[in-house]
Amino acid sequence: MSFIYLCVLVVYLSIMLAIGFFFYRFNKGVSDYVIGGRTLNPWLAALSAQASDMSGWLLLGLPGTAYLLYIGTTEAIWTAVGLCVGTAFNWMIVARRLRYFTGKLNALTLPDYFEKRFQDKSGLLRIFSALFILVFFLFYTASMFSAGAKLFQSVFGISYTPALLIGAAIIISYTFLGGFMAVCWTDFIQGTLLLLALLITPVIGWWHLNSETLSATPEITANVFQLFPKTGTGTIDFLLLASALGWGLGYFGQPHILPRFIAIRSEKDVYPATVIALIWVVLALTASVLCGVIGAKCYPGLGDPETVFIVMAQHLFSPVVAGILMTAILSAIMSTADSQLLVASSAVSVDWYQKTACVNEKATLRVSRISVIVISLLAIALVLVENPMPGTLLYRINENIFRLVAFAWAGFGAAFGPLVLFSVFWRRTTRNGALAGMVVGALIAFFWRLNVGGIFDIYELLPGFFASALVIVIVSLLGKRPVELESLFDTK
Repeated sequence: MSFIYLCVLVVYLSIMLAIGFFFYRFNKGVSDYVIGGRTLNPWLAALSAQASDMSGWLLLGLPGTAYLLYIGTTEAIWTAVGLCVGTAFNWMIVARRLRYFTGKLNALTLPDYFEKRFQDKSGLLRIFSALFILVFFLFYTASMFSAGAKLFQSVFGISYTPALLIGAAIIISYTFLGGFMAVCWTDFIQGTLLLLALLITPVIGWWHLNSETLSATPEITANVFQLFPKTGTGTIDFLLLASALGWGLGYFGQPHILPRFIAIRSEKDVYPATVIALIWVVLALTASVLCGVIGAKCYPGLGDPETVFIVMAQHLFSPVVAGILMTAILSAIMSTADSQLLVASSAVSVDWYQKTACVNEKATLRVSRISVIVISLLAIALVLVENPMPGTLLYRINENIFRLVAFAWAGFGAAFGPLVLFSVFWRRTTRNGALAGMVVGALIAFFWRLNVGGIFDIYELLPGFFASALVIVIVSLLGKRPVELESLFDTK
């Protein structure tokens, strides 16, 4: 079976690398490598955005949370609800306006957009936003590499470190070669495969449940699918409920999702892309939660709940189909990690190196590719740390894939989410308000994670997001009205 899995995997990876080589010759400049020359059609933009959004978390982290019956399933359900709502609002209210503003300002990246939108001659907005992208993407990319290692461990019995290195090498290769268009086309294929794998697995799992388990279904439904999460005393756990729903706020500030809005072909293409994206995300999140719930009844007592999808694929399907489903997990991991590496490398090459060294596009493109490798090595080092000191940030977030993703998602959502919203909707936003809000949001999310218990049990995205928004409003109102910046809104 391992040999069959390997054959399927080799065929799939060969296709991904071929795409990377194909688009290598089209990358003539930084714009091509970073945003594909703004040529994404609705299907490509939608599936690429959603595939890069969900990552291996969708097949490992979320089903693993749902697997913990009576404890984690309700959290998984409300997290899925929050993500669906966040996706809808991101596409419906942010995508079109962000495409307009970035096109008007000829901005290639999020830090570049912030600098041009607020006419920041000091460069502080660009520098701080690029710095936060690097820091939080280290943790996010590390979580994807960790997920890839878990896959290779479970399927091929490879120890953690070699598995980690193999998975990382695959992702680095085609990202290094093909840039944004290679990432988007591989994401398109990966998003399609990911959705099909998620839809078929819980259905087959349900039919394989024995009659005794099926007869207990009403009791399972009554306990697992309770409407609200409960505390140990039986009351509604409002902190957990708010934290789960709060995931949706993070969408407005994710640097690996927003570039799809910047790169879409035209503003008119946003509406069909929105419809495609919403259908995909509702189906995918629903199926992911069901995988965890049904997997818990099929295979109780797993040592690592986050491997439940892998176990279901290996036991419920023929070796060839199981190999394809294993590939779906890898595709989910790759579709996010490649986008993260590309955005992080652009933060180094475009937002720092090109602006400070005043070099040509050929040199910037070369630095972008080198940055992909360097950032990957740092992310690998992060998840290779054994037994981090209790109480430290690394100890708090390096517990599992779910926590790694949650921390990075909160960091981006708190630092950039309010700023993106205010930048496209509130003409009164000033440069100082934007800078203060971004820094405050990132710092609160960063240090909130270090504390445990009481109010600190709420997801760090929520206090970081609302504190950032409040600071942007207060500092902007205290400053001089940015009349020279309001022409962008007058022409919209």
